[in-house]
Amino acid sequence: MTASAAELAEAYFTAWQEHDFTRLRSLLADDVSFAGPLATIKGAEGCIAGLEGMSQVLDKIEVKELLSDGSSVITWFDLHTTVAEPAPTANWMRVEDGLITEIRVAFDPRAILAARG
Repeated sequence: MTASAAELAEAYFTAWQEHDFTRLRSLLADDVSFAGPLATIKGAEGCIAGLEGMSQVLDKIEVKELLSDGSSVITWFDLHTTVAEPAPTANWMRVEDGLITEIRVAFDPRAILAARG
């Protein structure tokens, strides 16, 4: 049985927060695309590398709302890091054939970038 788009989004955030990159990789299509304020990436391996890098400062993901409509999911959450105040974040995902194929993220990265020096 194939997971719904909402279930995949929930699994994505859980795996990322738990630093379970093997599980996270299993949720992504090989040609997944990612675009956000800190990177634009094409391909699952690059996406995992970016999430691993961000996880070095990740404290927790506090999901406020998850809305799903067919193959699209929007998640509104506070991105808590060890280097900056929580960043309100919007994440949109598209799911096709049981895998995440697109991820778009929007948040203000200035505090994280300033902390990185």
